[in-house]
Amino acid sequence: MGNVELLMPAGNIEKLEYAIKYGANAVYFGVIDFSLRAMRKGELITLDNLKSAVDLAHKLGAKAYITLNIFAFNKDIKLLESSIEKLKESSPDAFIISDFGILNLIRKHMPEIPIHISTQTNTLNYESVKFWRDYGASRVILARELAISDIAEIRAKVPDIELESFVHGSQCVSFSGRCLLSDYFTNGERKANHGNCSQPCRWSYKLVESTRPDQYYEINQDNRGTHILSPKDLCLVEHLQELIDAGIDSFKIEGRTKSLYYVSAVAKAYRNAIDELKLNPNADLHKYYIELKKVGNRGYTTGFALGENKPDSYSYDISKGLAGADFLFEFKNRDNDNYLVKIKNKIHLNEEIEIITPTEQFITRIIEIKSIEGDLQEIGNTNDEVYLKFDKAPIDYKYALARTIGEVCS
Repeated sequence: MGNVELLMPAGNIEKLEYAIKYGANAVYFGVIDFSLRAMRKGELITLDNLKSAVDLAHKLGAKAYITLNIFAFNKDIKLLESSIEKLKESSPDAFIISDFGILNLIRKHMPEIPIHISTQTNTLNYESVKFWRDYGASRVILARELAISDIAEIRAKVPDIELESFVHGSQCVSFSGRCLLSDYFTNGERKANHGNCSQPCRWSYKLVESTRPDQYYEINQDNRGTHILSPKDLCLVEHLQELIDAGIDSFKIEGRTKSLYYVSAVAKAYRNAIDELKLNPNADLHKYYIELKKVGNRGYTTGFALGENKPDSYSYDISKGLAGADFLFEFKNRDNDNYLVKIKNKIHLNEEIEIITPTEQFITRIIEIKSIEGDLQEIGNTNDEVYLKFDKAPIDYKYALARTIGEVCS
């Protein structure tokens, strides 16, 4: 088995750092105006701090890929032209691109930086992969609509290019993410292909008949609800060896807008799964599927990977993520055996919780809650910062996170 890459999303600087600490070999991130995900929280990655973001990834031992994967209009090209110098100064390990105009500009001004072809190009066959290879790309991010058997055939026909595949995360109801629903429903204010999708595929719909405008009817499928456009999330953790055998070089996780906890926990699960396969290609990876159920999801599906997509790949009754465990707090500092934490969901004295770090995972109990002022408390409320004591504490708290115990795989 070769060294397959684990590629994690980095929606901001903090997530970039945690993703790498929890096992990513590489991270991908965009900047405002040129990326298909518009970030809103944390220390955002902009043209002004782009170089420091890339430098941080390199310092932590990972590669950094910059996404320039919008479909560009003339004004976007002009803006990109004015941003070339800052992009060049950042020296990323690759640019992820879907638009020919952007591709031409990057090749003209930065011919030394590798090009990765975005999944937005809907690359589904070996002739398309050959085209991108001959055009100078070093990697193609394959469409999510491909079966593993098709990937294997592409690898056999085109052995001299890197192949990347999504293995986990949210999926789009449209073909490889090319969707205009958001543009339409928001009168052009939330353009999906310019990084600001309002996700109308997750909305709940009702039916109205034109001659009865005040009478609304639910759209039901076998009483399962009305979210008829919302696909379940992709999860291929139990099929990683098949993808490796098919010739995939990089496993990509979706989720630049997901939480710090999501990025960390998913990275940890896939890192451990990949490392276990290195020791035993026949390893049973179901325990990592159980771990991944502890993070937000809309139900999991294998999508097209095992063949045709099935009706049960759609989440008819929910639109927002469910999680088998709740993210409780992140660690901020330490004073002897008192740990300063930032609470995300309410905690209680004597509550049993699970702590994860890049190298540890264990169940412990909260034995003391103390306010910043030093007052003992029975509970810690959401958004509070408090000091906690545990009956077992992490060896290295810096990147530690806590959650409810959830389902445990025996």
